[in-house]
Amino acid sequence: MEIEFDVKVTAGVLYDYLLYHTYTSLSGMLGTLVGVFLIMAFLSTKYVIYLIAGVVLIAYLPGALFLRAMQQVQNTPAFKKPLHYKMTDEGISVSQGENEENQSWDNCVRAVSTGRSIILYTSRTAASIFPKRDLGDKKEALIQMISTHMPPKKVKIRF
Repeated sequence: MEIEFDVKVTAGVLYDYLLYHTYTSLSGMLGTLVGVFLIMAFLSTKYVIYLIAGVVLIAYLPGALFLRAMQQVQNTPAFKKPLHYKMTDEGISVSQGENEENQSWDNCVRAVSTGRSIILYTSRTAASIFPKRDLGDKKEALIQMISTHMPPKKVKIRF
């Protein structure tokens, strides 16, 4: 089996990935939890500083991630043109112009989905992002390909 498709990583796509990656990590969850506790402390003590600190903690991260996504898309040459992916039984090939990289299925760490993308992690912090809008009718075939070549406990994709 073989699937080929092109994806364009935009600021919105990258922001969606960064939100998912951050808020499923310990530090992202901890920051939100501390923000919520500070707001709860404000409600019981009426100290405005708790409210301000809680709102800053909860609102800062999404804003900072949005700015980071905008900067990365603007400053990364690989995001200027579409990436061409070829998925085979041997692994994943991504190319752009003359450059091509190959990744074996054994090196894939996990696969997840967000409302906008399917994300295939190739390390703890590196991933291939497949925007659902770019996949079109190949979305189900991609999910099938990933599910066939990765252990079920590593695949958390919702349709």
